[in-house]
Amino acid sequence: MEIQYVKQYSPALGRDMECKIYGHRGRPVLFIPCQDGRFFDFENFHMTDTWKPWLESGEAMVFSIDTIDRETWSDYGGDPAWRIRRYEQWIRYITEELVPFMREMVNERNGWTGYPGVMVCGCSLGASHAANLYFRRPDLFDRLLALSGIYSSEFGFGSYMDEVVYQNSPIHYLGGMPPEHPYIREYNLKKAVICAGQGAWELPDSTRQLEGILRDKGIKAWVDYWGYDCSHDWYWWYKQTEYFLPWLLDNDC
Repeated sequence: MEIQYVKQYSPALGRDMECKIYGHRGRPVLFIPCQDGRFFDFENFHMTDTWKPWLESGEAMVFSIDTIDRETWSDYGGDPAWRIRRYEQWIRYITEELVPFMREMVNERNGWTGYPGVMVCGCSLGASHAANLYFRRPDLFDRLLALSGIYSSEFGFGSYMDEVVYQNSPIHYLGGMPPEHPYIREYNLKKAVICAGQGAWELPDSTRQLEGILRDKGIKAWVDYWGYDCSHDWYWWYKQTEYFLPWLLDNDC
């Protein structure tokens, strides 16, 4: 398996950002680590073993990045207005800097002249970030794998709400989305998997709340609940990833 390390300065964040890239060609995939996670977690927690068949066959290239959760969602005692605006800078880093870099690399590796979408995935708070990116920017992201996420801003910001928090809280902005919004048609041309277990440390009620909103808005997604033995842990995320990836990576279904 080909592995590359990249360190680039981010104008949006005003600092260097690190990334590891796995695979030699195929669909671009953005992996977001769990809460407070680092770019090397995809490898250190052995998710590379689960993805190995698709990476070695050239079906996918995974770009694993850093979070800035310690400055934003995890800094519960910090100023929420500052924290959410710092998070918005991280969103800009991904959408304005990282995604163009990903597209340029996969186009070169695959001999493409253009690629329309990026798959975004994550577990736990990484799933929350992934879902937010997918629903906010359907022009950039066309696949979603969100495992054990929480989809309301309350997890990081409590009762605080302003316009920037609102636009980063899928349960809020999807709940307020008018039925004629053009994004709904965009979502329904893409593929999304949102999965939660019902065992230890899982919070499936957030997924149920999101599912209800998606159903009411006519937004298609594969929402799946695993059993009461399914805990909030890597062991289950490996199994879920292996189960859902064939469908997500198949362009014919």
